[in-house]
Amino acid sequence: MISGHPIDLPQRIIIGENVLDNIGNQVFELFSKGKSVLIFTGPNVYRKYYSKVKESLEDKGFSVSYMITSAPTVDYAKSLSDEVSKDNFDILLGLGGGRSIDLTKYVAMSLDKNFISVPTAASHDGITSPFVTLRGFDRFHSKPAKPPKLILIDINVIMDAPKRHNAAGFGDLIGKYTSVLDWRLAHKLKGEYYGEYAASLALMSAKHVSIYSKEIGLGNKEGIRVLSEALVSSGVAMCIAGSSRPASGSEHLFAHALEMVSKNPPLHGEAVGVGTIMMSYLYGKDWKKIRELLKTVGAPTNAKELGVTEDEILKALTKAVSIRPERYTILGDSGLNEKAAEELAKSTLVIR
Repeated sequence: MISGHPIDLPQRIIIGENVLDNIGNQVFELFSKGKSVLIFTGPNVYRKYYSKVKESLEDKGFSVSYMITSAPTVDYAKSLSDEVSKDNFDILLGLGGGRSIDLTKYVAMSLDKNFISVPTAASHDGITSPFVTLRGFDRFHSKPAKPPKLILIDINVIMDAPKRHNAAGFGDLIGKYTSVLDWRLAHKLKGEYYGEYAASLALMSAKHVSIYSKEIGLGNKEGIRVLSEALVSSGVAMCIAGSSRPASGSEHLFAHALEMVSKNPPLHGEAVGVGTIMMSYLYGKDWKKIRELLKTVGAPTNAKELGVTEDEILKALTKAVSIRPERYTILGDSGLNEKAAEELAKSTLVIR
């Protein structure tokens, strides 16, 4: 008997130039009965884009409010949800990077509200996925949520984002090479559900950005569009799987661990990219090719470029398996000891 799971997908996705200028019309077409919009955003994005978004929405009769978001921790997300529940907003809109969109996603899930995703950088696939990752206590917590009803990606806005952020999105996508291998391994050894279609979709995202790595590195329209579409596709793969499995494996466990142990954590996708180098090595895959692809887009490939210490790399490698003990990967049930971690990091040139 094949077990079933619901598949929730975004209702509309728009990717193109000058999308932000027309946001009011797009929201009105989908939510004509909604009248109040609460925008979650960060301070920099607020200064740069909030007025334009607010004006476009108000032109279509929406009342618009905003909240400046803080770190996406479990406690903060809960308190934010409690605060928002005091007002009866019809629509929640995440405007910005991963932090703002993840928090919007969590609050929308908690309060059963419609959610719109408007990324201002192509930094990770959370812009589409039905999951939210929050930091709490001594680990990261992946919470199921609903995908956004509407996703609006303005290519001009993404092109204007810091190149580092878009390179991080490339790193997040490259991670699908190892996450799918981990998923297959868990299916074979642990009997875990595996969906070939979702896995193929995630892999296609990684392969497509690999082909366009030079264009993505240059930051031109063609490259940024491919990057944006691939991030959306990866998120849809998770929607279809009903799990983050096709997009998150051992490379993500390492990345989350590094974000926890580092005094100056790198961007999520940056850590995922470096994690993919090392996990590819463990699988006997072409880790040097992964390394070269990351270099092509200007993403970090070692501890120094990540801005972390070599000791933090080793701590993250040994801690990775404990981030999500229920998620079986190439790291096995017990993970790496210090000696194995050092050999792995040195063999892949992540540390000296």
